[in-house]
Amino acid sequence: MAFELKQIVPWGRSFQEYVDMFALSEDDLTKPILGCGDGPAGFNAELTRRGGTVVSVDPIYAFGAEEIRRRIDETFDEVMRQTRQNEHEFVWDHIRSVGELGKMRMAVMRDFLEDFPQGRSDGRYLPQSAPTLDFPDDSFSLALSSHLLFLYSGHLDLKFHIEAIAELCRVSEEVRIFPLLQLGATPSLHVEPVTEHFRAASYEVKRVHVPYEFQRGGNQMLKIRKVEQGLTADTLDGAAEG
Repeated sequence: MAFELKQIVPWGRSFQEYVDMFALSEDDLTKPILGCGDGPAGFNAELTRRGGTVVSVDPIYAFGAEEIRRRIDETFDEVMRQTRQNEHEFVWDHIRSVGELGKMRMAVMRDFLEDFPQGRSDGRYLPQSAPTLDFPDDSFSLALSSHLLFLYSGHLDLKFHIEAIAELCRVSEEVRIFPLLQLGATPSLHVEPVTEHFRAASYEVKRVHVPYEFQRGGNQMLKIRKVEQGLTADTLDGAAEG
């Protein structure tokens, strides 16, 4: 049986994984960044320690640290069980085993939990979610969506994807989404319709290869950005990079 979940679960990736998943340059890390659906990821905590500017949004931030900790504990064993049953869906290069994966994820999520109370007080963790965000237009340079859009294609329909991405495009200059696979390490059926929709709306849309692959075949992100004045969709090749 392929990897599947009945609901969206809290699961945290590290700062370095974000850098690799989204091909973030040193210059990118100096820009105002929005993380959409970050959950208990370590990106916000570490980037803040490095002096960066980042806001993460997720409905789970409406709860306190202990409630989030309990939710992690309730779902951790199930995610690990399914990972063991479906080891063939993953690339075990940088992460060597299921056991190492579990230790790595828990370390990242503990870092998040330690940072969360102060970060929520500072306004870095906000209980919001696309497609309705309480930010002015162009508040951020980059909006990053890690392991939510496309990954949960069985839970979130095409209409939701288009509306959520449109909202991310409203509040940021550029949107990056990773991965382009859904649970089970199969291509999301929403990628092509989303690409066609935003290209028709005169956005630049590219598939970009990135230096990260854990889900087998999951080594691309989708980059969507507003077309600069004077350019037209016909002048943009839309070809995959890398």
